[in-house]
Amino acid sequence: MSPASRPEKADPATLGHLTPYISGVAFAARLVVQCLTRVRVEGAVDRIPREGPLIIAVNHLSNADGPVVGGWLTPALGRRIHWLGKREMFRLPLATTILESGSVHPVDRGAADVEAFRLAQRILEAGNVLLAFPEGTRSPTGGLQRPREGLALLALRTGAPILPVGVAGTDHLWPRGGRPHIGGRVVLRVGEAFTLADMLGDTARDRRQAKRLATDAIMVRIAALLPPRHRGVYGTD
Repeated sequence: MSPASRPEKADPATLGHLTPYISGVAFAARLVVQCLTRVRVEGAVDRIPREGPLIIAVNHLSNADGPVVGGWLTPALGRRIHWLGKREMFRLPLATTILESGSVHPVDRGAADVEAFRLAQRILEAGNVLLAFPEGTRSPTGGLQRPREGLALLALRTGAPILPVGVAGTDHLWPRGGRPHIGGRVVLRVGEAFTLADMLGDTARDRRQAKRLATDAIMVRIAALLPPRHRGVYGTD
Protein backbone atom coordinates (compact mmCIF):
# COMPACT_ATOMS: atom_id res chain seq x y z
CA MET A 1 0.00 0.00 0.00
CA SER A 2 1.40 3.36 -0.99
CA PRO A 3 1.75 6.11 1.63
CA ALA A 4 -0.87 8.17 -0.18
CA SER A 5 -3.46 5.37 0.07
CA ARG A 6 -2.92 4.55 3.74
CA PRO A 7 -5.77 5.57 6.03
CA GLU A 8 -4.94 8.48 8.33
CA LYS A 9 -4.38 7.58 11.97
CA ALA A 10 -7.09 9.00 14.22
CA ASP A 11 -6.11 11.79 16.56
CA PRO A 12 -5.92 10.10 20.01
CA ALA A 13 -7.55 13.17 21.54
CA THR A 14 -10.77 12.55 19.60
CA LEU A 15 -11.32 9.01 20.90
CA GLY A 16 -14.08 8.90 23.47
CA HIS A 17 -15.60 5.42 23.35
CA LEU A 18 -14.75 2.63 25.75
CA THR A 19 -12.79 -0.30 24.39
CA PRO A 20 -12.65 -3.83 25.83
CA TYR A 21 -9.04 -3.06 26.77
CA ILE A 22 -9.92 0.06 28.80
CA SER A 23 -12.88 -1.67 30.47
CA GLY A 24 -10.63 -4.60 31.29
CA VAL A 25 -7.95 -2.37 32.79
CA ALA A 26 -10.57 -0.61 34.95
CA PHE A 27 -11.88 -3.97 36.14
CA ALA A 28 -8.37 -5.20 36.91
CA ALA A 29 -7.62 -1.97 38.82
CA ARG A 30 -10.71 -2.46 41.00
CA LEU A 31 -9.81 -6.09 41.61
CA VAL A 32 -6.22 -5.34 42.65
CA VAL A 33 -7.14 -2.39 44.86
CA GLN A 34 -9.89 -4.36 46.60
CA CYS A 35 -7.36 -7.09 47.39
CA LEU A 36 -5.35 -4.47 49.29
CA THR A 37 -7.92 -2.23 50.95
CA ARG A 38 -11.59 -1.36 51.31
CA VAL A 39 -12.93 1.29 48.94
CA ARG A 40 -16.04 3.37 49.52
CA VAL A 41 -17.49 5.60 46.79
CA GLU A 42 -19.65 8.52 47.92
CA GLY A 43 -21.27 11.65 46.57
CA ALA A 44 -22.91 12.62 43.32
CA VAL A 45 -21.93 9.55 41.30
CA ASP A 46 -25.38 9.30 39.72
CA ARG A 47 -25.14 12.92 38.54
CA ILE A 48 -21.81 12.67 36.70
CA PRO A 49 -22.24 14.14 33.18
CA ARG A 50 -22.44 11.24 30.74
CA GLU A 51 -21.82 13.29 27.60
CA GLY A 52 -19.99 16.39 26.46
CA PRO A 53 -16.58 17.69 27.57
CA LEU A 54 -15.65 17.17 31.20
CA ILE A 55 -12.60 17.90 33.36
CA ILE A 56 -12.18 15.61 36.37
CA ALA A 57 -10.10 17.48 38.94
CA VAL A 58 -8.62 15.27 41.68
CA ASN A 59 -6.26 15.80 44.60
CA HIS A 60 -3.03 13.80 44.36
CA LEU A 61 -1.75 11.77 47.31
CA SER A 62 -0.31 8.56 45.93
CA ASN A 63 0.49 6.39 42.93
CA ALA A 64 -2.69 4.54 43.91
CA ASP A 65 -4.87 7.52 42.96
CA GLY A 66 -4.92 6.59 39.27
CA PRO A 67 -6.08 2.98 39.76
CA VAL A 68 -8.71 4.07 42.30
CA VAL A 69 -10.14 6.94 40.26
CA GLY A 70 -9.89 5.16 36.91
CA GLY A 71 -11.09 1.85 38.26
CA TRP A 72 -14.29 3.24 39.76
CA LEU A 73 -15.12 6.27 37.60
CA THR A 74 -14.59 4.63 34.19
CA PRO A 75 -17.68 2.38 34.51
CA ALA A 76 -19.63 5.24 36.13
CA LEU A 77 -18.90 7.48 33.15
CA GLY A 78 -19.40 4.82 30.50
CA ARG A 79 -16.68 6.38 28.36
CA ARG A 80 -12.93 6.62 28.31
CA ILE A 81 -10.91 8.96 30.49
CA HIS A 82 -7.93 10.77 28.99
CA TRP A 83 -4.95 11.22 31.30
CA LEU A 84 -1.87 13.44 31.23
CA GLY A 85 1.07 11.38 32.53
CA LYS A 86 4.71 12.21 33.16
CA ARG A 87 6.87 11.56 30.11
CA GLU A 88 9.27 9.37 32.10
CA MET A 89 6.67 6.59 32.05
CA PHE A 90 6.97 6.34 28.26
CA ARG A 91 10.66 5.37 28.10
CA LEU A 92 10.08 1.72 27.16
CA PRO A 93 8.29 0.80 23.90
CA LEU A 94 6.03 -1.74 25.64
CA ALA A 95 5.05 0.80 28.31
CA THR A 96 4.33 3.35 25.59
CA THR A 97 1.98 0.94 23.80
CA ILE A 98 0.13 0.06 27.00
CA LEU A 99 -0.22 3.69 28.13
CA GLU A 100 -1.31 5.00 24.73
CA SER A 101 -3.94 2.25 24.49
CA GLY A 102 -5.32 3.54 27.80
CA SER A 103 -5.40 7.17 26.55
CA VAL A 104 -2.50 8.32 28.72
CA HIS A 105 -0.68 11.22 27.04
CA PRO A 106 2.92 12.23 27.93
CA VAL A 107 3.67 15.65 29.40
CA ASP A 108 6.86 17.28 30.64
CA ARG A 109 6.67 18.05 34.34
CA GLY A 110 8.19 21.23 35.66
CA ALA A 111 7.88 23.03 32.32
CA ALA A 112 5.25 24.94 30.43
CA ASP A 113 4.32 22.16 28.02
CA VAL A 114 2.48 24.06 25.30
CA GLU A 115 1.85 20.92 23.27
CA ALA A 116 0.26 19.21 26.27
CA PHE A 117 -2.03 22.19 26.77
CA ARG A 118 -3.07 22.08 23.12
CA LEU A 119 -3.67 18.35 23.39
CA ALA A 120 -5.86 18.89 26.45
CA GLN A 121 -7.85 21.49 24.50
CA ARG A 122 -8.39 19.04 21.64
CA ILE A 123 -9.58 16.36 24.05
CA LEU A 124 -12.22 18.70 25.49
CA GLU A 125 -13.18 20.27 22.16
CA ALA A 126 -13.89 16.74 20.91
CA GLY A 127 -16.39 16.35 23.76
CA ASN A 128 -14.25 13.93 25.78
CA VAL A 129 -13.21 13.47 29.41
CA LEU A 130 -9.89 14.70 30.76
CA LEU A 131 -8.59 13.80 34.22
CA ALA A 132 -6.06 16.13 35.80
CA PHE A 133 -4.33 16.57 39.14
CA PRO A 134 -4.27 20.37 39.66
CA GLU A 135 -1.38 20.10 42.11
CA GLY A 136 0.80 18.57 39.40
CA THR A 137 2.51 16.06 41.70
CA ARG A 138 1.84 13.94 44.78
CA SER A 139 1.51 15.84 48.03
CA PRO A 140 4.51 15.30 50.33
CA THR A 141 2.37 16.05 53.41
CA GLY A 142 -0.95 14.39 52.55
CA GLY A 143 -2.63 17.81 52.40
CA LEU A 144 -3.64 19.90 49.41
CA GLN A 145 -0.83 21.97 47.94
CA ARG A 146 -1.01 25.20 46.00
CA PRO A 147 -1.88 24.12 42.45
CA ARG A 148 -0.62 25.25 39.11
CA GLU A 149 -2.92 27.51 37.12
CA GLY A 150 -2.92 25.45 33.92
CA LEU A 151 -6.12 23.57 34.69
CA ALA A 152 -8.03 26.75 35.50
CA LEU A 153 -6.82 28.36 32.28
CA LEU A 154 -7.87 25.28 30.32
CA ALA A 155 -11.35 25.35 31.85
CA LEU A 156 -11.70 29.08 31.20
CA ARG A 157 -10.71 28.72 27.54
CA THR A 158 -12.83 25.68 26.76
CA GLY A 159 -15.82 26.32 29.03
CA ALA A 160 -15.79 22.63 29.97
CA PRO A 161 -17.59 21.63 33.18
CA ILE A 162 -15.36 20.57 36.07
CA LEU A 163 -16.08 17.53 38.23
CA PRO A 164 -14.31 17.85 41.60
CA VAL A 165 -13.25 14.55 43.13
CA GLY A 166 -11.63 13.95 46.51
CA VAL A 167 -9.55 10.88 47.27
CA ALA A 168 -8.72 10.07 50.91
CA GLY A 169 -6.55 7.34 52.37
CA THR A 170 -4.43 6.40 49.35
CA ASP A 171 -1.37 7.92 51.06
CA HIS A 172 -1.65 5.12 53.64
CA LEU A 173 -2.35 2.49 50.98
CA TRP A 174 0.71 3.45 48.94
CA PRO A 175 2.90 6.03 50.69
CA ARG A 176 5.05 8.36 48.65
CA GLY A 177 8.48 6.75 48.31
CA GLY A 178 7.20 3.46 49.77
CA ARG A 179 5.39 0.30 48.75
CA PRO A 180 1.68 -0.61 48.81
CA HIS A 181 0.31 -1.75 52.17
CA ILE A 182 -2.58 -4.06 52.93
CA GLY A 183 -5.41 -2.74 55.06
CA GLY A 184 -7.04 0.58 55.81
CA ARG A 185 -9.76 2.25 53.84
CA VAL A 186 -9.91 4.53 50.79
CA VAL A 187 -12.78 6.94 50.18
CA LEU A 188 -13.56 8.31 46.73
CA ARG A 189 -15.98 11.22 46.98
CA VAL A 190 -17.54 12.79 43.89
CA GLY A 191 -18.78 16.37 43.91
CA GLU A 192 -21.23 18.24 41.73
CA ALA A 193 -20.02 19.32 38.29
CA PHE A 194 -19.82 23.09 37.77
CA THR A 195 -18.58 25.61 35.23
CA LEU A 196 -16.28 28.50 36.00
CA ALA A 197 -18.48 30.91 34.05
CA ASP A 198 -21.33 30.22 36.47
CA MET A 199 -19.05 30.60 39.47
CA LEU A 200 -17.08 33.70 38.48
CA GLY A 201 -19.61 35.72 36.50
CA ASP A 202 -18.21 39.23 36.05
CA THR A 203 -16.17 39.28 39.27
CA ALA A 204 -12.74 39.05 37.63
CA ARG A 205 -11.20 42.38 36.60
CA ASP A 206 -8.52 40.91 34.34
CA ARG A 207 -7.11 37.64 33.04
CA ARG A 208 -4.69 37.17 35.93
CA GLN A 209 -7.40 37.61 38.53
CA ALA A 210 -9.70 35.30 36.59
CA LYS A 211 -7.09 32.51 36.70
CA ARG A 212 -6.52 33.01 40.42
CA LEU A 213 -10.22 33.01 41.25
CA ALA A 214 -10.82 30.01 39.00
CA THR A 215 -7.98 28.07 40.59
CA ASP A 216 -9.31 28.77 44.08
CA ALA A 217 -12.84 27.79 43.02
CA ILE A 218 -11.60 24.39 41.84
CA MET A 219 -9.45 23.68 44.88
CA VAL A 220 -12.04 24.80 47.43
CA ARG A 221 -14.52 22.34 45.93
CA ILE A 222 -12.00 19.51 46.07
CA ALA A 223 -11.15 20.42 49.68
CA ALA A 224 -14.83 20.25 50.63
CA LEU A 225 -14.82 16.57 49.60
CA LEU A 226 -11.85 15.69 51.80
CA PRO A 227 -11.40 15.02 55.51
CA PRO A 228 -9.57 17.78 57.42
CA ARG A 229 -6.17 16.09 57.34
CA HIS A 230 -6.13 16.17 53.53
CA ARG A 231 -7.26 19.79 53.06
CA GLY A 232 -3.81 21.28 53.54
CA VAL A 233 -3.56 24.94 52.53
CA TYR A 234 -7.31 24.94 51.79
CA GLY A 235 -8.25 23.83 55.27
CA THR A 236 -10.66 25.87 57.37
CA ASP A 237 -10.64 26.56 61.06
